[in-house]
Amino acid sequence: MAVVSLPAHFDGERICLDEPFDLKPDAKLIVTILPRQGPDNEHESWLLLSAQRLEDAYGENEPEYSSDLLKEVNPNYEAR
Repeated sequence: MAVVSLPAHFDGERICLDEPFDLKPDAKLIVTILPRQGPDNEHESWLLLSAQRLEDAYGENEPEYSSDLLKEVNPNYEAR
């Protein structure tokens, strides 16, 4: 079997895989404990902010705009 990295977490009693994976009995495993990432992680904060702004921009109540509302047509745009 090839070496595979799988995301997992510890639920307080056992290690649980985050994605289904077919493990054979007696499979050899190496467990690596990763440092806890706090809420002050700058990268995570930017990702959260980006996701929130996308939700604001593309919400469920966003109207559909037709091409009839265009004031000036972009001649370099290729309609697909």
